[in-house]
Amino acid sequence: MPTEAKQRSLWFHLFDVFLNIVIIVAIVVGIRTFLVSPFQVEGSSMISTLENGEYIIINKLAYHIGSPARGDVVVFRPPTDGKKYYVKRVIGTPGDRVILRGGYVYLQNAGEAEEQKLDEGYYLDERNEGKTFRHPPGSGNGEEIVYTVPSGEYFLLGDNRQGSLDSRSFIGSDQKPDPFVPQSNIKGRVWFVALPLTKIHALSSPPYASPQP
Repeated sequence: MPTEAKQRSLWFHLFDVFLNIVIIVAIVVGIRTFLVSPFQVEGSSMISTLENGEYIIINKLAYHIGSPARGDVVVFRPPTDGKKYYVKRVIGTPGDRVILRGGYVYLQNAGEAEEQKLDEGYYLDERNEGKTFRHPPGSGNGEEIVYTVPSGEYFLLGDNRQGSLDSRSFIGSDQKPDPFVPQSNIKGRVWFVALPLTKIHALSSPPYASPQP
């Protein structure tokens, strides 16, 4: 084969390799941006649902085509820190009134006149059930506090109610309470635990949750 033809063949091969790499990278970026993405759990704020060091897979597509539902465990950026991701559970949705009273959570759903006690026994362990108080967590303060969730925003709590920094403790840049998380800050719903292998399982929704899309 002439030298010129060999050079053309080499350049074509290199271009083919480069094109394949670009396509693979684009697919991976697209999947991580719009479909699913891995995260590692840090801390104990979601015990016993999620534990420190576990790797989770989040479903991003769910919130591209729908909205977070009560009971979803989500990954999001809190108003207190725009660089770090947190993982908590959605408790209040837009228009809800969330009432913390006597260690329990009560809800007055958007458009409804009466409030109801939220049945959280599905995911709260014995140490945390009946221990949802105002910030700081574990203060034991039974004073009633009411949060009215604005349109397009959400109220989130960790399942480890006595050891979680969540909507009860978020402070805005003006040093005032900023308990609500905009939907744009919520990156996806936790789909399943991927690692360690001995703990692989999908997260199921609590009985009170709305059907998932």
